[in-house]
Amino acid sequence: MEFLPDFQAMGIGGATFAMFVMLMVLLLTGMPLAFVTLLVALIFALGWFGPMAVPLITSRIFSFVNSFVFVSVPMFVLMAAILDRSGIARDLFDAMKVLAGRIRGGVAIQTLLVAVVLAAMSGIIGGEVILLGLLALPQMLRLGYDRNLAIGVCCAGGALGTMVPPSIVLIIYGLTANVSVGDLFSAAFLPGLMLAGFYAAYILIRAYMNPALAPIAEPEDITRGEKLRLLKGLFLPILVVIFVLGSIYGGIASVTEASAIGVIGVTLSTVIRGEFSISLLIGAAKQTLRTVGMIVWIGIGASALVGVFNLMGGINFVSGLITGISDNPTVVILFMMAILFVLGMFLDWVGIALLCMPIFVPIVVQMGYDPVWFGVVFAMNMQVSFLSPPFGPAAFYLKSVAPPDISLGDIFRSLLPFIGMQILAVAMLIIFPGITGH
Repeated sequence: MEFLPDFQAMGIGGATFAMFVMLMVLLLTGMPLAFVTLLVALIFALGWFGPMAVPLITSRIFSFVNSFVFVSVPMFVLMAAILDRSGIARDLFDAMKVLAGRIRGGVAIQTLLVAVVLAAMSGIIGGEVILLGLLALPQMLRLGYDRNLAIGVCCAGGALGTMVPPSIVLIIYGLTANVSVGDLFSAAFLPGLMLAGFYAAYILIRAYMNPALAPIAEPEDITRGEKLRLLKGLFLPILVVIFVLGSIYGGIASVTEASAIGVIGVTLSTVIRGEFSISLLIGAAKQTLRTVGMIVWIGIGASALVGVFNLMGGINFVSGLITGISDNPTVVILFMMAILFVLGMFLDWVGIALLCMPIFVPIVVQMGYDPVWFGVVFAMNMQVSFLSPPFGPAAFYLKSVAPPDISLGDIFRSLLPFIGMQILAVAMLIIFPGITGH
């Protein structure tokens, strides 16, 4: 251990600064977040406590992976992966055409409605943004919609999965903050719809102020039989949403059990539609393993790092720094929001949740706030991180399926008004906490 500096001699302040610098330097090398956090945790455990500390890291990791609620994460990811591979989303989009037909900006509103239903079926961002980019973006561009508006609706709508239950962001927050995930889901439902409402109002105001931005599509003579056939596409997705969310809100099933119901529901939907095949199932399972593998590895690294930092007394040290900023609890909350906002530009939300929440949540509770309310505010803040430059994942997902003449710069510029609405939604939740019911 001679090659490691004596971190204890630095004191907790110096060691915290050294840890932060080491994390930043290693992340800039392009090393994955999971391995960076594990390596830093190991270096500081050995440098502060000596070799005896290694079993402490393993026990922290075990308690994270061993949580029963965690089982729901792969289930919801699998649900999204099966959805991606089926034609359910396409039919859903076609069916919404009947509902959003004759209003100006109708296709954008239709895209938003589809985004909300997809978000309520599974809480995965990547798949939703890509689906909307494939289904809605070409149609809006073909109809002569303003390019920025079309891009913004696809990205911002697809990112609603972090807010609308069953959101994986809320599940991970519930795990780290030791809060009931069912409570988080019921508290996030209205704020999620509020944000979608902001987007819808923005689309309609822009479209009616400047009709050239969102032309009304030529009326299609849809026969009654055709309307019925299209509306049938709504039936299965809505049924799955009712079963999943209804069983959670009705207290019939826990979140974990409801996630299994969701997988069965989506799989049965593909069977009824005649799309089920073994290759579809294998493809969905592989995609699930890739996504969940990443979440688990980040979780392992982050929980190890937080465990070591906590034992060093670091969490108390940082808590003291944050609460020392002001005697006004609102100022402390706004400071936390600023930290999350900046971290969201560079880090994955899983890492942010697992690294920051063990420090933030005890402070929030100590100041007399409800941790369920804070979870919803955190999820709303993470909405911004999905769209904000330079690494907003939603923009990269859309770029992968957008026409070649749309650059990343175009996408990020298009997202600015939507980021503004997300920040407004965060402000609304802080000013009016009653929106969450907590």
